[in-house]
Amino acid sequence: MTIGINARHLIHERLEGIGWYSYEVLQRLVNLMPNQEFIFFYDRKTPFLIKQNNVKNIVLSPPARHPILFKLWFNYILPKAFNKYKIDLFFSPDGFVSLKTKTIQIGVIHDLNFEHYPEDLPVHILKFYKKHMPLFANKGQEIITVSNFSKNDIVAKYNVNAKKIQVIYNGGNNIFKPFSKDKVNKFLKEKNQKPYFLYIGSLHKRKNIERMLQSFQLFNKDSIWDFIIIGKDMWKGQLNLDGLLKNVKFLGRKSGSELAAWMASSTALVYVSYFEGFGLPVLEGMMAGVPVVSGNLTSLPEVGGNAVIYVDPFNKESIKNGMLEATSSYSKYRKMGLEQATRFSWDQSAKEVRKILLKYT
Repeated sequence: MTIGINARHLIHERLEGIGWYSYEVLQRLVNLMPNQEFIFFYDRKTPFLIKQNNVKNIVLSPPARHPILFKLWFNYILPKAFNKYKIDLFFSPDGFVSLKTKTIQIGVIHDLNFEHYPEDLPVHILKFYKKHMPLFANKGQEIITVSNFSKNDIVAKYNVNAKKIQVIYNGGNNIFKPFSKDKVNKFLKEKNQKPYFLYIGSLHKRKNIERMLQSFQLFNKDSIWDFIIIGKDMWKGQLNLDGLLKNVKFLGRKSGSELAAWMASSTALVYVSYFEGFGLPVLEGMMAGVPVVSGNLTSLPEVGGNAVIYVDPFNKESIKNGMLEATSSYSKYRKMGLEQATRFSWDQSAKEVRKILLKYT
């Protein structure tokens, strides 16, 4: 069987949520299926991140980053490539599929945030999503999603048969491991850094950055703590951060052991997003053995179980109290979080994806 892959998000040194999902699952999948041929379809030139004997990497121009180009790439350029490379099945980690092919297609729909918070997206992108995501959901032979919350949401919003949707949880990056107290102190000394709370992720509106920092300012009246933000700042211009930046540091993108060290040395991870299909940083915070202050909505309770501190993401006092709880009960949440994190694994995720793909061989 020849399997086509939507590799649009596998961009070297620019991996975001779906890009990381693609990387973690696909690097394992090609090893789990050595007798299958994989054709990775990119929409731009980039150093290829996954190279195996059974993988061929193909760039199909133009870059599809606008609704007009989405339609061109998926409905005309991809079907031609399916014919040329004799694709038997197409796997799409971002949920976009071609509406102009009879090839078997399986998409991963992570969440329907735009249906609930349309103001969080530019109007031209929102129009495309509102029109096409229901079509994508009904076109594919099966849908994979990353939480029961998202499954139920897709069923309710798009009238998709629940049997068509398979829940496969995300895993966490194994770089995230707990630090000893001595190692944390050494890290803080090396960085000349006082104790800090940490947020990892984009500065997108739904991540609730403004309210998170408002709550931190309420908590940090005596300036004992810092708040560290790690992530790409492409959405920063949408935020009003006036008066919210005292003791706040933006470190930009971090990766690998450096990112893991910042996580494991924090007082707590704060992730009070109000809408998530999964919420990967919550899992990775637990893996690193730090308390996690999490929003109590959508999929986040599925990930955190009883092992994180839940707060109302729309209530600054609730978030402030969550930070206070993290500082007073560090050992308790460290132990429970490490245990809860063992329920999730990218290895298991890839095996479950393989099981679905093999149904069509």
